[in-house]
Amino acid sequence: MNPNNKPLILVTNDDGITAPGIRALIKMMNEIGEVYVIAPDSPQSGMGHAITVDSTLFCEKVKIDDGPQSDREWACSGTPVDCVKLGVNRILPRRPDICVSGINHGSNSSINVIYSGTMSAAVEAGVDGIPAIGFSLCDFSYSADFFAAKKYIQQIVRSAIENKMKKGMVLNVNIPKLPEQELKGIRVCRQAKAIWQEEYDQRKDPRGRTYFWLTGKFVNLDSGDDTDERALEEGYISVVPIQYDMTAHDYISVLKSWEL
Repeated sequence: MNPNNKPLILVTNDDGITAPGIRALIKMMNEIGEVYVIAPDSPQSGMGHAITVDSTLFCEKVKIDDGPQSDREWACSGTPVDCVKLGVNRILPRRPDICVSGINHGSNSSINVIYSGTMSAAVEAGVDGIPAIGFSLCDFSYSADFFAAKKYIQQIVRSAIENKMKKGMVLNVNIPKLPEQELKGIRVCRQAKAIWQEEYDQRKDPRGRTYFWLTGKFVNLDSGDDTDERALEEGYISVVPIQYDMTAHDYISVLKSWEL
């Protein structure tokens, strides 16, 4: 903690620094700690854990709205993961006490977590041993109500700080599209098994060249009552603990039996 006992909070996202979701999250975090913002200068949705390795990165100090953080905001030309790396290594005065990413426009539950720039930013903080949380609202509307879940978002962040999350642990928080009075609370759960059934719409450009446009639908393959998808369906905010260690530990003994 810093001398005035306020936690230092790094705020980032993948929708861009001017997106309504991050502006709402900044206001909520200002009530908890000293906020620094490093976020993409343009939308970076679906970037996953991509980093910039073959071009230069630019990071410009900006002022977007009034608030305690107004002189502590930077717009980065890179990905959400770049924002966290650059923030921790070059911009912040010290390591943040927590990194919060979002609030994303749209769900990052279930399989979506692996594609999400929002969650990858949080995971990158986790890789560096920084407690991290990604927040997503299941509403793609630009006018979505990000403040409906304010008390729950602040409750989760305060609890994560006070309880000193295990190093490498990250929380994936998804919020159903409901008014404040209809939110039933928080449910800790597991990630549902689901897939995207992709379709590529084939088209022709004005020069006659073939191009493809990704479409598809989300298919939930999991009927369990302890999943994030079920929690969201029933009006609860889902909280799933995730980690960057992708080792299938229970399969190690099986591979050893192959006598490779």
